[in-house]
Amino acid sequence: ITCPVVCNFETHEYVAVHDDKVLRIWKNQDINLDKVFKATLSADVYRIHSLPNGGPVVLFKGGGVRTLDVLLEAPQQEIENVISDEVIKWSEAFMEGQQPVLIFTTEKDGDFFVYVQKLKMNSLHKYKLEQQELSKPLSFMAYIKKQIITLLCLYSNDSVYKVLIPLQQNTEEEEQILPKSLLLNLSVSGSVLKGTSFVVLDKDHVAVLGRLAVSGEESKECLTIWNTKFQTLQTSKELPLGTSGQLWCYEEKFFFTHGKVLTVIMYKCETSSLAAAVGKLKDSQTPDVSSFVNWNTLEDEELAASLPSEQPVALKSESRMSVSYNSTVLKPMPCTSKLHSICHFQNASTTVFEDELRQLMSKVQMPDLQATIGCVVTALINRCKTNPKYYPRNFLLQIVQTQDLSYSLCPDLMAVALEKKDVYLLQICLQRFPDIPEEITCACLKVFLSISEAYLQRIDVNLESVICYIDIELNNKEVKTEIVENGFNVELEQDIWDTKITKETHLTAGGEFCPVGPQKAALLNAILHSAYSETFLLPHLKNLPAQQAVLFLRYLYYLYVKCSEKINTALPGIRCPTISQIMDWMCLLLDAHFTVMVMLPEAKGLLSDLHKFVRAQVRFYSELNKIEGSLRELQRLNHQKDPQTYSIEVLELI
Repeated sequence: ITCPVVCNFETHEYVAVHDDKVLRIWKNQDINLDKVFKATLSADVYRIHSLPNGGPVVLFKGGGVRTLDVLLEAPQQEIENVISDEVIKWSEAFMEGQQPVLIFTTEKDGDFFVYVQKLKMNSLHKYKLEQQELSKPLSFMAYIKKQIITLLCLYSNDSVYKVLIPLQQNTEEEEQILPKSLLLNLSVSGSVLKGTSFVVLDKDHVAVLGRLAVSGEESKECLTIWNTKFQTLQTSKELPLGTSGQLWCYEEKFFFTHGKVLTVIMYKCETSSLAAAVGKLKDSQTPDVSSFVNWNTLEDEELAASLPSEQPVALKSESRMSVSYNSTVLKPMPCTSKLHSICHFQNASTTVFEDELRQLMSKVQMPDLQATIGCVVTALINRCKTNPKYYPRNFLLQIVQTQDLSYSLCPDLMAVALEKKDVYLLQICLQRFPDIPEEITCACLKVFLSISEAYLQRIDVNLESVICYIDIELNNKEVKTEIVENGFNVELEQDIWDTKITKETHLTAGGEFCPVGPQKAALLNAILHSAYSETFLLPHLKNLPAQQAVLFLRYLYYLYVKCSEKINTALPGIRCPTISQIMDWMCLLLDAHFTVMVMLPEAKGLLSDLHKFVRAQVRFYSELNKIEGSLRELQRLNHQKDPQTYSIEVLELI
């Protein structure tokens, strides 16, 4: 992905660009990016900007600009090259009334230029930034008010400059030089902030992320808030875990990476006054005291980083964001008190430990609930790691089934379930987590295929996805089976209970035989429903043992035949795999194991049957295509007739 993904507020779709010129568009319900809308453009894209009332605007690396709607009408349309030998450094888009306005800066041989384009009027103005001796701009921000663009520039000489650009330009001069004025000097009490990025909070405040250099001491990364009106440092906070140097701001929240987590911090701008500015400067000597910014999140992260190595994961989850594929909202973090609560009783007895966690879950209110639940799950998993005999299966199942969790919120949960071979918990996670990595999906597939049918009949598995197309006798009676060779004689690998996988087939409602039992079929259906990216799934799928791959392909072929029996090509039941999911997985499995499949004698019959079935379907649809024109004509004739007139006609299809 070569530029940030944006949301199209008009269509509620997401727009991304990968490999510089390949456009992808998808909606919330899409789970496979390889299957979504794709268009290859004629030029490289620099960035897409989304405007609430104007739709997305696409800026190309050559300076050309198009709205997304115009671009989709003809993706291969020629894009003009506005800039020559210049490199775009930054861009932003605004709405001035009903008029979309785009501004971007470029650099060439040490000179910096500013372009302002009004899309509806198709007007483009070019300016040159006034040069600053021995320094250059590192970062830009801009806002628009009363037909004037205010461009703020963070320079390498530790200063922020302001440039005013009027939107109304009557001059025909091709290139004007824009004068700049000093807005803020990033130094206080002998310390200098080497800024890397900054954001505008309001007309009197900016936030700057950078390294604070104090004479005689090692520089430290800090997030600082400055009052530009009175040139004072409002508040600051050291970031001991390090950052990427990037800072974002949205709806009174800061976004930046701190260590290995994405951190969100809420702030509130106060009315700028001299008394407040001087007061904040005094308070900044004590970083923990500030009514401007809530630093609790950073305190959680620093506490987690300072704890012993055997306890880190449980506590770090407090500050980890739940960023799932279908989610567009980042949940705020719980406060530090909850983190200390878990630290306090994590060494208590099992009963006390679980009771305390349940109380913590029952007391917490939104919006802290999701992150707190993630912290509780991680605390349970950590105790499982330190005490192998401890495994609160029912407690974990209850949390997963009743809470809106994601894999990223408790990444070690499925790893422990895999280690314990808890297939029911894995099935529930596969059904409920939208962001499971492909590696974990394939690990679940290996476990499901390796466990014996006899063992699966003794444990809980959700069968709602198979009960409508596989016969299952109730009252704990055995499923009717008959022992067959299934086309191969090699024994599948043994599972942890040292029982060999029974070579059996299960009679279905229509008389066909399913190559696996209903419990294993239900587990495999959960795999088929999981989201994946083909690029990341294939390498892990290739590690599937050959005999397991053959068994999985047999089940997929069975489902393929069952779907093809129905007019609507859909299996009956709840959470049943669709024909598209079945075919996608068949293709993936054949891509990953084709050479092995061809060479395995036990797979020869299966591949032959699959080839014959697909060939028959192709012929059938080919015949349907031949009479498509006649059927359309028949439909047209029926619409033209009076439906109240009774008649019998014989139509001959030639």
